[in-house]
Amino acid sequence: MRLVVVTPHFAPDVAPTGEVITRLVGELGARGHAVEVITSFPWYRDHRIEPGYGGRLTRHEDTPWGHITRVSPFATADKRNIARRAAAFAGFSALAAAVGSRGERADAVLAVSPPLTLGATGYAIAKARGAAFVFNVQDVYPDVAVRLGVLTNRPVIAAATALEHWCYGRADAITVLSRELEDNVSAKIAHGGRAGSQSAPGKIHVIPNFVDTDAIRPAPRDNSYRSEFDLRGKRVVMYAGNVGLSQSMHTVLDAAAALEYDDDIVFVINGQGAARTDAERRATGLRNVRFVDMQPSGRLADVLAAADVHLVPLKRGLAASSVPSKVYSILAAGRPVVASVDEGSEVSRLVEEAKAGIAVPPEDSEALTKAIKNLFDSPEEAASMGQAGRSFVEGSASPTVVAEAYEALFAELARA
Repeated sequence: MRLVVVTPHFAPDVAPTGEVITRLVGELGARGHAVEVITSFPWYRDHRIEPGYGGRLTRHEDTPWGHITRVSPFATADKRNIARRAAAFAGFSALAAAVGSRGERADAVLAVSPPLTLGATGYAIAKARGAAFVFNVQDVYPDVAVRLGVLTNRPVIAAATALEHWCYGRADAITVLSRELEDNVSAKIAHGGRAGSQSAPGKIHVIPNFVDTDAIRPAPRDNSYRSEFDLRGKRVVMYAGNVGLSQSMHTVLDAAAALEYDDDIVFVINGQGAARTDAERRATGLRNVRFVDMQPSGRLADVLAAADVHLVPLKRGLAASSVPSKVYSILAAGRPVVASVDEGSEVSRLVEEAKAGIAVPPEDSEALTKAIKNLFDSPEEAASMGQAGRSFVEGSASPTVVAEAYEALFAELARA
């Protein structure tokens, strides 16, 4: 099959979603499919275009499996400036649509959201090239932005919601990461979108993100990362990922304060993002908290292995709209996880079903502290949870399993 993938990030960009899509494209290419990727210049690490990619609106690369077209993301460093971010997304999406609409006939177009505007891009490319349109929803927007309080302007919310329903109505298939996101999108399709297509049976498909179970596997804790950041001999509680507006960092820091009496326990916040400056300010005076900048993607396995316990702290109400891909990476590394998330959410269900850790209520620092302490007090149970998580991802979230699911979906749509 000839496939077109429209994604906001792709290697060498280091965004988690980009890493997932990069591996998916590699798997599809290895299975004999020709893949054309339309993406942005790398910019995620510092929210500015990386050296060597600027100066032009588009760049082209040939690959063993197909072709990559990169276009300017019109990146803005201020994630809180909604107007500038919306303009950047719109500009990137329009440029990607113009570039992607030129080309030979394709079998399917996969467009990744957020940004939501890439739904319109994917649809335009699919129409121009006679292909089926598959809309991949990583996070449900505008729900996430509204719950964070980042998006408050009612006309803007209404416009984003209308675009969301428009994309759902025009997609031939929608892929989501969890049953909870499936329920969210199904409810919206039932009450909006384009008449006739929105109620098609089997339109929504649950296909989780995956983790590279070859690159990330259980490894010794005492590695180069621990040596570099003076963590040898410590019991490490790790948050590794985007330090953004979705994460409840104040809950993590409250737990660190409660456990400061134990000189062996160190909390490591590894990553950057819009909320890091506030988190660093809040952590002033805490001797057991260390901030580490985002590490190169090739070092991810060492970062994950260096922890005794990993944290997934989401603010209240957000677990229903987002499934962090880092959860699968933690499980692949064979480390127990404490998820501070909404009860009954997909993240909570995943942790409990895999028997890979403990789920506690969101923004409850006392519950988070107790869970961390329980794992340190029961090292054999913690080790068992890590082993169970590894077994779980090997059977349900490996690159091969996920690529096969997408391949089957594309083939089904191509025959329709």
